[in-house]
Amino acid sequence: MNRFDLIIIGGGAGAFGAAIRANELGASTAMFNSGLPLGGTCVNVGCVPSKTLLYAGEVMHLSRHHGIPGIDIEVKNFDFQKVVRDELALAETLRREKYEKVLGGLKHLTLIEGRAQFISPEKIEVGGRKFTAKKFIIASGSTATVPPIQGIGETGFATHIEALKFDARPHELTIIGGGPLGLEFAQMYARFGTKVTLLKRSVSILPSSEEELTGQLVRVLEQEGITVKRGVKFTKAWVQNGKKVILYTVDGKEEQAISDEILLAAGKAPNTAELGLALAAVDTDKQAAIVVSPFMQTTQAHIFAAGDVAALPLRLEITAAREGTLAAENALTGSKKTIDYNTVPFAVFTDPQLAGVGPTEEEFMKRYGACTCRTVSFKNVPRAIITRRTEALIKLVVHPETMRIYGVHILAPHAAELIAEAMMIVSNKNTV
Repeated sequence: MNRFDLIIIGGGAGAFGAAIRANELGASTAMFNSGLPLGGTCVNVGCVPSKTLLYAGEVMHLSRHHGIPGIDIEVKNFDFQKVVRDELALAETLRREKYEKVLGGLKHLTLIEGRAQFISPEKIEVGGRKFTAKKFIIASGSTATVPPIQGIGETGFATHIEALKFDARPHELTIIGGGPLGLEFAQMYARFGTKVTLLKRSVSILPSSEEELTGQLVRVLEQEGITVKRGVKFTKAWVQNGKKVILYTVDGKEEQAISDEILLAAGKAPNTAELGLALAAVDTDKQAAIVVSPFMQTTQAHIFAAGDVAALPLRLEITAAREGTLAAENALTGSKKTIDYNTVPFAVFTDPQLAGVGPTEEEFMKRYGACTCRTVSFKNVPRAIITRRTEALIKLVVHPETMRIYGVHILAPHAAELIAEAMMIVSNKNTV
């Protein structure tokens, strides 16, 4: 029997956060990775490759739409395959430098490739071998969900994984779902010259964000030629004359989206189905996410969970890493450390970027019944006028009596950087 102080199931951000902290604490640790290569979603099929392609699209777009009289820039060549090859090479380099080499430097860690499955609350099995530990951390991530649309499987579709390495640029692309993934891929491919249609079930393209800002973002996307349909009810999908067809209704009217490719961006499901959680007596919720306390502890006191696999408030790479770190510390030292998710920012890397921290006006109104909410348009900001970026907005959510700033929401170039300052304002309970 192979025995460790800690066993980590997963190889992404949450698992890495846990492994680094466990090594600092001197705990003998085994990490079991399967599915995606080491590093998980972010470096392999998420943040790194998608932002690389987004930047390529932004360079092309700004060359044509900089708004400065007297400057005419021509993009003489766009080699889609070369851009994709560069993106994949960069992801491979960062995986090696930021993940593989980091793990290689952790003297208390043993990395084992293979799918881990609980056979009891204290034991797992991997490829016929059995392992046991005093503590466990589950950080197995999530996988793209397939919406229940008749014929979608037979029609064929891509997830973000395939969409990051298409052999050829699709001439037409239908995206099912919004959220960060759908919005970023929509703008990315539109700027590459693809005709993009984005279909969203909900009325808002990003329901957890400030509607005033998401509405403005939709207008920006539509000005770039992207068709955005909201409040969509899907009927069925099929292949006709070599094209993929989606039949749907919006406002009671039946419409079709016809394209070369269909990209699914309708959410992700926790990777819990093959973990053997029933044998470990670890509970999951209705969405199959692992039920945890604020300290990342599951219904088994010695088993913890972090990242997308856990029923925690936010599903972000940065929170997964922090959750993994705290899960390891809580598991190995008995501490009770947690995260104040009200002060954790998010960012969507469209152009302009959308970022926020703290509650929206709607959420604040439900909680307090009143809000001194104020929005500043960049049409009034000289710097924005100079750079021709007046489409941007910043909204503050302020308590009407104390004037404390509870939320900051930004639609602007560099919003992902600006939101770090806003995070400190919210965290420090600053007033206007």
